Amino acid sequence: MTKLLDAQGLEILHEGHRTRLKWHRLRKRFADPLFSAEVMAEGFAAGASMELDLRVRADGGFVVLHDEDLEGETTGHGPIAEKRLSDLRDIRMQGGDRPLILSEDLAAMLQAAHPAALLQFDMKDDYEAIGAQGIAHLAAHFQEIAASVIVSAGSLDLIVAVKEKLPHLLRGIDPTDKLYGIRKAGGWKAVEIELRADLRGPTEPDTVYLHWPLILDAANEGLDMIALCQDEGKRVDAWTFTLKHPEVGFSEPEWRNFQALMALKPDQITTDEAPATDRAWSRRMAC
Repeated sequence: MTKLLDAQGLEILHEGHRTRLKWHRLRKRFADPLFSAEVMAEGFAAGASMELDLRVRADGGFVVLHDEDLEGETTGHGPIAEKRLSDLRDIRMQGGDRPLILSEDLAAMLQAAHPAALLQFDMKDDYEAIGAQGIAHLAAHFQEIAASVIVSAGSLDLIVAVKEKLPHLLRGIDPTDKLYGIRKAGGWKAVEIELRADLRGPTEPDTVYLHWPLILDAANEGLDMIALCQDEGKRVDAWTFTLKHPEVGFSEPEWRNFQALMALKPDQITTDEAPATDRAWSRRMAC
């Protein structure tokens, strides 16, 4: 069941534990356009948890895009890090003639957010690329916002810098790539030691973002990464679980994996198909 009967795809309640369904790249469903301001507004009104990616510009501001170059997602060309605000105003997203969402626009959009809404700024550049200029830009535009924002990154140096300049914003870390490497080189005990160090480190994260297959692989070897994080007072987001055929529901392998994931009680699951996942779960649980 969901928190709001008229807003499916917000969260699942199972065995007394609430797991939010986060809308990946501002998509409520995979068919939605990538990084849509309209879908974001819908999510703000419903109280959804949503994620968007930020890429730094040459002037220290940001644009809501995933790739480091403009070609893949927009009508523009070249590296985003070489573009200034004026260079991006006439560029459109692929399909639909939609303008790019700029960091200057986000603060105003956030004013309309439902109190339960949560917007994740997933920083795709490291601290070396963003630097003091980018952090100052974030501080200038998001110092006064009342809506819930969480800034996440794989770069721990970047998150420490955000903590120092914007202490009121929530922080998230994603050690997934590092942990995969440690598992390969040193095994699961080494993964546990490194994860504990990150949880107790200077970033002081609210949420840890972990690849869901990594979570299940660890659990199969006796390491409950979710419980480990929650015991340290951190939330866990398991990313990104998207139904291959949302109109049909879970395949049997998908159902086994999703059941196993839910049994570990993540605080949030990232998905490109939030309402369909909610419906598919409800159908299976009703059987």
